[in-house]
Amino acid sequence: MLSNYTAKYTKIDYGYMGQLVEWTEVVTEGKTLEECREMLKDALYEMVAAYHQQNEEIPIGNSLLEQIAVEA
Repeated sequence: MLSNYTAKYTKIDYGYMGQLVEWTEVVTEGKTLEECREMLKDALYEMVAAYHQQNEEIPIGNSLLEQIAVEA
């Protein structure tokens, strides 16, 4: 089964932090945004493998995020 997950990237002092919205335990950091993306994909594959090995239920993806503008 193919699932899509929503990645959230945050700029930090030494690069970027990436985390999956639907599966908050999947989190990583990278010096560049591209590095962080690749590391987040790797972390996701590792978590899926670990959950399968432990017969744990994998969180379902496919969330929709949207930004809402507000004048402050």
